[in-house]
Amino acid sequence: MMMPSIFGRDLFDDFFDAPFGFRGTHNSGELMRTDIKDGGDGYEITMNMPGVKKEDVKAELKDGYLTVQATTNSSNEEKDENSRYIRRERYVGSCRRSFYVGEAVEQTDIKAKFEDGTLKLSVPKKEMKPAVEEKKYIAIEG
Repeated sequence: MMMPSIFGRDLFDDFFDAPFGFRGTHNSGELMRTDIKDGGDGYEITMNMPGVKKEDVKAELKDGYLTVQATTNSSNEEKDENSRYIRRERYVGSCRRSFYVGEAVEQTDIKAKFEDGTLKLSVPKKEMKPAVEEKKYIAIEG
């Protein structure tokens, strides 16, 4: 029998805590909560990634989109004195966020720093320069 949920939480949510604060699908947005600040000449992006290690974070710039991906793999094993499992839990997960920063921004323009579970990115504002239209004349004989 299904247990009722109160305010989007199940009765068992507090008993079965998962990494990143994931509790079913209700709070899956807790990882990678993002603040974007307009600094005038650029943007400061701050992303919270609790429980994530620096080596598990990847940032990529492709076709004007900045994509940040975080993965995690954890396990928790408890055994009794006879080495029989009493409890064994594993969690593997990843999440990704993408932001359009413009096609004029290059990879070398973006600065990133990861510290204490927080990723900070500095992205400059760059406007796409219109391509100079080149006039091509056709030679007329005669």
